[in-house]
Amino acid sequence: MLHVDFDEGALTRMRVARGADPLWETVLSLHLLQTSQEPLAYDPWRREVRGALHRGGLAGDVRALMRLCPPTGYFPDFLTPGRGDLDLAQGVDRVRSTPRSRLVAELTRLCADPRGPVPRSVRWVASGDATALRWLGGTLRRYHAVAVAPYLPVIRARAGEDRARRAEAALSGGAEALLASYTDLPGWRQDGTLLAAPYPEPRSLRLGGRPLTLVPAFFCVRTPLALVDESLPPVLVHPLRPEPGWLPRLRAGAARPSVDRLTGPSRARMLESLETPMTTTSLAAALCLAPSTASRHAAVLREAGLVATRREGNRVLHRRTALGSALLDGAVQQVGTPGSHESATSMKMLET
Repeated sequence: MLHVDFDEGALTRMRVARGADPLWETVLSLHLLQTSQEPLAYDPWRREVRGALHRGGLAGDVRALMRLCPPTGYFPDFLTPGRGDLDLAQGVDRVRSTPRSRLVAELTRLCADPRGPVPRSVRWVASGDATALRWLGGTLRRYHAVAVAPYLPVIRARAGEDRARRAEAALSGGAEALLASYTDLPGWRQDGTLLAAPYPEPRSLRLGGRPLTLVPAFFCVRTPLALVDESLPPVLVHPLRPEPGWLPRLRAGAARPSVDRLTGPSRARMLESLETPMTTTSLAAALCLAPSTASRHAAVLREAGLVATRREGNRVLHRRTALGSALLDGAVQQVGTPGSHESATSMKMLET
């Protein structure tokens, strides 16, 4: 088990990442590509990505990258410098700027287990050679483009749902309720300011009053991850647990006309997020919008008949209507065909 003690005021400094971190997703997806974990959820993705890597001539470079990032045991902290940062380019630049002393220290630790000769890619990166670091950064970007970027609509939606749950807990009960909200993850427990989670080995994460960033990760499975070097800003990455069948649903959605073109990207994301009823505050948190902006978008969708709003106690909840779901499912008739008057009216309202 992993035990995190939010002592010395660390609980009030706890931070929830704005969304899925691109380098954490890249590294964790690389782990999954090397294993057969969670086959129902990830085997279709594995087949698709392996085919794309071979077609794109990237398989050799990715195999070399795997030597730096094995699926079990230790892997270098410098590969995941982010704490929920949403910018891939900035993250890759930070990886490429890793001091040589740190490269040597972490890659020496990686190769501490004498199971064979040190892989050439590991020796090359450990040298700190500028060409090697350019290769590392370029390979991370190209791999991300194949293994992560095509699946970002699902990744962002799941991360947004998670952030909305955390925001709702924090707003209703403060830091203590936010901490307690993580017990919805399998095997996670809370006792006062102590959080316990499943982990491959016994470990205590000492915060010493420092803020801990909790980062949701689509390609994180079963147990959370924390940086090994405890002198670094503390991060706890936790699973988002996608449902089996997520990839076919994504592909079915990609085959229909883009809802973005009808509603605009922000309203389309809001419509997709309303799989279950949500408050304006939760929507704003999930989509990284100002509450006033989220309220305006919800109002436009409501006027178009795509969203309905009701009050429950002191909360105002928005939900997607049948027409909104039909639009997402591609079932709305084309404007101008018989029976399409309601759809045409809705689309005209959204154009304003």
